Amino acid sequence: MALAPNMRLLGNLCKNACKVSSARFSVSSPAAGNVSVVTDDKGIATVSMDKGPVNSLNTELIQELTSAIATTSNSAKGIVLTSSLPSVFCAGLEITEMYQPEQAKLEVFWGSLQDLWIELYSCKVPTGAAIIGHSPAGGCLLAMCCDYRTMVGPKFTIGLNETQLGIVAPFWFKDTMVNTIGQRQTELALMLGTLFNPKQALSIGMVDQVVDNREECLAATYKIVSQLSKIPSEARHVSKMLMRQPTLDSLTSNKQEDIEYFAKFIQQPIIQKPMGMYLEALKAKSKKK
Repeated sequence: MALAPNMRLLGNLCKNACKVSSARFSVSSPAAGNVSVVTDDKGIATVSMDKGPVNSLNTELIQELTSAIATTSNSAKGIVLTSSLPSVFCAGLEITEMYQPEQAKLEVFWGSLQDLWIELYSCKVPTGAAIIGHSPAGGCLLAMCCDYRTMVGPKFTIGLNETQLGIVAPFWFKDTMVNTIGQRQTELALMLGTLFNPKQALSIGMVDQVVDNREECLAATYKIVSQLSKIPSEARHVSKMLMRQPTLDSLTSNKQEDIEYFAKFIQQPIIQKPMGMYLEALKAKSKKK
């Protein structure tokens, strides 16, 4: 890229860079029914997903999470994203939102997910994912959107495993993963629907640190987010956006086209069939318990 466009981008980013509040907090405030926010006296907020049994991303949770992140980023100095559940960070998109859907609801669902990704991927305050449990598909996307990722080992897994369910990760999922682990690793992982264990995820850069338990995960993530929050905010955020802006632009300039493409793609019989089979398998498994 030529120097002049880069300089224009830098100038625009500087104008929009974050201006973090210097206020200090010690509050606990539920953002909504499925999300809680606790901000400590140093201004670092912990945003916790709490939608049992697995934090599946339906329209309601997606919108609550987007609101929580947007509101918190205007008051806190940093955000730690985590889960209140014992063994799941986030199990990804709610399949029932995509199986035999109503067109209007499907479009709202996908547009809401776009907005969540944009909000988190471009967040003006430092973000860290404390991955305390399994994190497939959309859960992996949320983690990769954060500036730093800590994961509990050794039994949990993370990855974009959409092909295993007969569906395809959209281009902005793919772009986020390429920016995280590189072209070749992403190509293989997406085709295979690979779920990486923590050691594997660490080796390819999908996570930055592996720890033994939830407490260490939260503490390690908090430490890095706190360190990042002490960097001059404009310089830090502009540096981040120099890396991420082209990826964001690829979706923000084509949001409606992406919604229309997704709605058409997901409703194809060849895509609906494996989702139906998956849901039937879940029902059968539930009856056995």
